[in-house]
Amino acid sequence: MSVSASAQGGISDPSLITLVNKLQDVFTTVGVQNPIDLPQIVVVGSQSSGKSSVLENIVGRDFLPRGTGIVTRRPLVLQLINRAAGTQTNGTQDEVSTVTDKEANVDEWGEFLHIPGQKFYDFNKIRDEIVKETEAKTGRNQGISPAPINLRIYSPNVLTLTLVDLPGLTKVPVGDQPRDIERQIKEMVLKQISKPNAIILAVTGANTDLANSDGLKLAREVDPEGQRTIGVLTKVDLMDDGTDVVDILAGRIIPLRLGYVPVVNRGQRDIDNKKAITAALENEKNFFENHKAYRNKSSYCGTPYLARKLNLILMMHIKQTLPDIKARISASLLKYTTELQGLGDSMLGNSANIVLNIITEFSNEWRTVLEGNSTELSSVELSGGARISFVFHELYSNGVKAVDPFDQVRDMDIRTILYNSSGSSPALFVGTTAFELIVKQQIKRLEDPSLKCVSLVYDELVRILSQLLNKQFFRRYPGLKEKFHAVVISFFKKVMDPTNKLVKDLVAMEACYINTGHPDFLNGHRAMAIVNEKHSSAKPVQVDPKTGKPMPASATPARAASPTLDPMNDQNGGFFGSFFASRNKKKMASMEAPPPSLKASGHLSEREGIEVEVIKLLINSYYNIVRRTMIDMVPKAIMLNLVQFTKDEMQRELLENMYRTDSLDDLLKESDYTVRRRKECQQMVESLSRASEIVSQVQ
Repeated sequence: MSVSASAQGGISDPSLITLVNKLQDVFTTVGVQNPIDLPQIVVVGSQSSGKSSVLENIVGRDFLPRGTGIVTRRPLVLQLINRAAGTQTNGTQDEVSTVTDKEANVDEWGEFLHIPGQKFYDFNKIRDEIVKETEAKTGRNQGISPAPINLRIYSPNVLTLTLVDLPGLTKVPVGDQPRDIERQIKEMVLKQISKPNAIILAVTGANTDLANSDGLKLAREVDPEGQRTIGVLTKVDLMDDGTDVVDILAGRIIPLRLGYVPVVNRGQRDIDNKKAITAALENEKNFFENHKAYRNKSSYCGTPYLARKLNLILMMHIKQTLPDIKARISASLLKYTTELQGLGDSMLGNSANIVLNIITEFSNEWRTVLEGNSTELSSVELSGGARISFVFHELYSNGVKAVDPFDQVRDMDIRTILYNSSGSSPALFVGTTAFELIVKQQIKRLEDPSLKCVSLVYDELVRILSQLLNKQFFRRYPGLKEKFHAVVISFFKKVMDPTNKLVKDLVAMEACYINTGHPDFLNGHRAMAIVNEKHSSAKPVQVDPKTGKPMPASATPARAASPTLDPMNDQNGGFFGSFFASRNKKKMASMEAPPPSLKASGHLSEREGIEVEVIKLLINSYYNIVRRTMIDMVPKAIMLNLVQFTKDEMQRELLENMYRTDSLDDLLKESDYTVRRRKECQQMVESLSRASEIVSQVQ
């Protein structure tokens, strides 16, 4: 009994399955990975579950490789197409095979997508071609490959159906199988059945515990609720007497929404004896009709019912997913069309004109990005010239303000400088020399942050360059991109020297001449008055014991008005406090020679403290003037010699170094990736356009 004899009534509208077959063929023929998750039935099960026998029974022909170990080592996309006996398709018929094949049947044949137009009427040759094509990818060892083999079988004895046969699940490597063969097969199977549009056909031997079914275990990983899994129970005839699968069929063991179908296949002895599948299907029918557990449900058992059920499930699934398929095709088509436009056409024409246009466009874009006039302004982060402004007004300004003029100069150091600047005659007034010496030292400290500012702006220019060169256009031409990068970086480095020199000169200018006549400078008299006022307010006020009123400063007792001149009573220490120790009269009397290194020690006297405070006020006042000047002038210097200069001279520099006819053709040589990716995108656009035409025909 052929499948069609009982199943023809189940074909409601095979055009939907044919539609999906056409979509599969569109992508496979072009040789690109299918970006659309198409509805299909994926067959999974262990090596010994009987997957091959189920498929051969559905087709009604022996055509799958047989043997020990892993026989199916590549996915087999099996498209079954029902056709009326005696009709011909539009395909080109292989006349030689029809004459030479003794078992030729004009109503049944197979076609492989990798051999377009050639028909295989001898199903033994189909098996040989599957083995040959498998070994072409995997070799003669027991390795596997995810590259599918597409086989289409035309027959009046099949229902229009699409099945994907996968390698059988295995546990232990055998022979020369890879050590990780279990992991490889599991990953391949999971990749196929994880697709939401895949119907999982889990094949399990009925004479084993259903809970240990490898196919069902894997199916439940991706379909835990059993919404898109259908179970096939093989070897029902090999179960022990008194046992059956009725409880499984009723969903009382492991329920599946699509249910289970029991089948009886040929045993290994039947296959060795070349028992015809038609006879096997007749035996299967008799088994279910005569078995006491199944005879009341025999119409829901066996291969013909399984084929009808799969046909109906697949058509309904396609109907449900068709709107989503159309949307996915449209979205993918838009995506690849946009990418193809971005890749552009191959550059044709005069190389000199092309390079000249590229240089002009790049130079214009360079100016645009720096000026902030770009049409691609970001609303998320600062870019281009705005980052340079951030360097000037945040990083550099705060960096200069953070330089404290007194973090490296202590009061003791200032006192030492004051003494040294006075020479052998102690100064009567605060020394101008000491002030200038210290303030010059501190001004020179501004050189480091100023040069750092130049370096930061340089880094920003390099960043902008990288962003411009990372655009799709330059990725197409690695030689052109590399040359642009080399020329522009060399240009930057060339203008860095004069920029650094100008910044150094600005600092040197400030340090070489201390303009104490600056209108904002706090002069010495004003500084002295501020310090005296501070000290006066800090002194305790003398009170007349008789009246209780504050006494004028002139009425203060003489000793209290001026410090004692008696060195023995000098408790202030002073600069030489430790050398002429007041507590060591003997050392004072001996007048020992000063030590080789005479450093400041002891506490500052009142006068020294006042002098140091005055010097610090003057230094702070002038340093703030210089700091404001540097914050204003250094960015101007960098803009003049670095940023503005690159804007004005970029095009000239590129023309001088790139516009040479002997190397223009090499610069416009596209990268291998661009050539390959353009071809891939063109194939994708072609495939998706054809797929769009196919699905648009279905209302």
